[in-house]
Amino acid sequence: MKQRLIRYKAKPDVADKNAELISAVFAELKTANPEGVRYLALRLEDDTFVHIVETTTDDGTSGLTKLPAFQAFQSGVRERCAEPPLVRAVGIVGNYRMLGEP
Repeated sequence: MKQRLIRYKAKPDVADKNAELISAVFAELKTANPEGVRYLALRLEDDTFVHIVETTTDDGTSGLTKLPAFQAFQSGVRERCAEPPLVRAVGIVGNYRMLGEP
């Protein structure tokens, strides 16, 4: 399993559009139901977005990056950012009813 945390701040005038693009990814995930993907996205009150992604493949592709909605979200993401995405590998230290069990 590979777990990553991605954090960035969206420009205020496009933060709602960014959230809509993320929602479309989740809608497509529900339909496509790809194996090996766990994904959580949060929006903070200052338009900072935090994504937690877990994939079971080392290359991180496991279906998420192949979704058209994810590709649409990725397209232009840097232009929507006031602060660029910061990607970090993470490990879960504790989890109480927030994330599903492996």
